[in-house]
Amino acid sequence: MKPARVIGTVTLSHAAPQFKGARWLLVGPMGPDELSGKNPDGVAEGWTPVVYDKLGAGVGDPILYVEGAEATQPFDFPIPLDTINVALLDKYTYQPPEEA
Repeated sequence: MKPARVIGTVTLSHAAPQFKGARWLLVGPMGPDELSGKNPDGVAEGWTPVVYDKLGAGVGDPILYVEGAEATQPFDFPIPLDTINVALLDKYTYQPPEEA
């Protein structure tokens, strides 16, 4: 699982029937600086994956997501999916590793 913050939503004009009733979120993965509060924007530089969401996350919410084959596990049928939201975070604590 990877932590991220929702930074937007994706609007589709057409979607496959397998995705009915869900939303697509644009997320910014969170690294050590974002988790510890050192980055005031709360969003890391770099790529921003699009995540399938049936949990109801909104813009600004911290979430956990999974990628790859694990993202298809909640489904009983084959589905073309690479990332899925698996948790909405109410609160989290991050303790950076101590340097040796």
